[in-house]
Amino acid sequence: MTSTWWTALAGGGLIGAASSLLFLTHGRVAGISGIIGSLLPPVARDLDWRIAFIVGLVAAGVVLAIAAPSAVGASVRSPVLVVVAGLLVGYGTRWGSGCTSGHGVCGLSRLSPRSLVAVVTFMLTGAISAYVAGVVS
Repeated sequence: MTSTWWTALAGGGLIGAASSLLFLTHGRVAGISGIIGSLLPPVARDLDWRIAFIVGLVAAGVVLAIAAPSAVGASVRSPVLVVVAGLLVGYGTRWGSGCTSGHGVCGLSRLSPRSLVAVVTFMLTGAISAYVAGVVS
């Protein structure tokens, strides 16, 4: 499956719609790190929508893998490296008080100066990491 501008636009629209719906119905920001991080320890009054959100994310991936298997590729890195990277990202999102979805999608749309600084930091760090990874490999 080849990505095109319209698939990117549709995906972005769905992310924006889901974020808006969560904010309008629950008054919550759709930051994945916060949603997952608040499951441990679980808070009874927030447990239902958090679990539904995570199940929806996983289900979407499963449906995509079944409907368009060529769109889901295998990781080019070892499973150990992927786990270590995931843990580092999780630590960084807690340290930075949010992730790309919370700051980038929800924070910027609310004109949050803190989110602007966070997104600029994410982007610069990602660009530097991609450059270093390209030079090293």
